[in-house]
Amino acid sequence: MTIGRLIEGREAVLTCDVSTPVREAAAMLAERRIGALPVMENGAIAGIFSERDVIYRLREFGPDMLEKLVGEVMTAPAVTVDPETSVMAALSLMTRRRIRHLPVVESGRMIAFVSIGDLVKYRIDKIETEAAAMRDYIQTV
Repeated sequence: MTIGRLIEGREAVLTCDVSTPVREAAAMLAERRIGALPVMENGAIAGIFSERDVIYRLREFGPDMLEKLVGEVMTAPAVTVDPETSVMAALSLMTRRRIRHLPVVESGRMIAFVSIGDLVKYRIDKIETEAAAMRDYIQTV
């Protein structure tokens, strides 16, 4: 299974701009109950702003970090995948790089944003389907 097939039919991705104040971006994370936002600059992915960025920058700058711009505190450059990347390759990349979110980029344009939770859910569903097929086979033999 490819990332492209996994993201079929998904809605538009919520993003923020490098010029978005951290206070506003953090509020977006909290309101939507999400862990990260892709950060855009001139229509291209510039980085990722996550809960981890908030915590690390609070430690580094104190509460004044809320007045900074997302472009100053985001994780950059963003690690990306293309729609033809397999789910297993994406999971492996996320594990190796210790990241939880991947922008999906096609022809230089971000088309989706996947989390490790999306990929793990796919794997669990696939394993459960295979186990059910195996049980059915065993019961019919």
